[in-house]
Amino acid sequence: MIRIEHLYLSPGHNYFGHHGRAADEHPIVEVPEVECVAGRGLRGDRFFDFKPDYKGQITFFAAEVHDDLCATLREPLFDSDLPLPSPAAYRRNVITRGVDLNSLIGVEFTVQNIRFLGTGECSPCYWMNTAFGPGAEAALKGRGGLRAKILSDGALRVSPPAPVSDA
Repeated sequence: MIRIEHLYLSPGHNYFGHHGRAADEHPIVEVPEVECVAGRGLRGDRFFDFKPDYKGQITFFAAEVHDDLCATLREPLFDSDLPLPSPAAYRRNVITRGVDLNSLIGVEFTVQNIRFLGTGECSPCYWMNTAFGPGAEAALKGRGGLRAKILSDGALRVSPPAPVSDA
């Protein structure tokens, strides 16, 4: 089952279309729910109505990849007493757990009764080295997330916390 750990919206582009220029400073806002609009995107997000039939109407990123990146890059980059970067650093809309996102490329899938079509990987770019930290672009090759089209309307919500096992 696909779990949603975080949902994010941003009103503007910080990196997209900024090659050769400084990044912008549009916030990425964590929200408990997003409105998916078929063929258009997420209401309130920078890619809503971006262009007809856009392949990145919504983006997904795996929490497992974030966990691995934090573990891999923590020692050389981060003081162990400081908090690690948030999954918001990747500027993807939906942070998932429990699914191999690359397996959804070219596949129609459903999350919380909303239908999506996986259109391709969110290939990491050099901005990841700024957003997360040095080495992030290379570490994310082949696992930068999933771009998708929204095929049906509805609301996605953050999943309730997973039960803790007494093991």
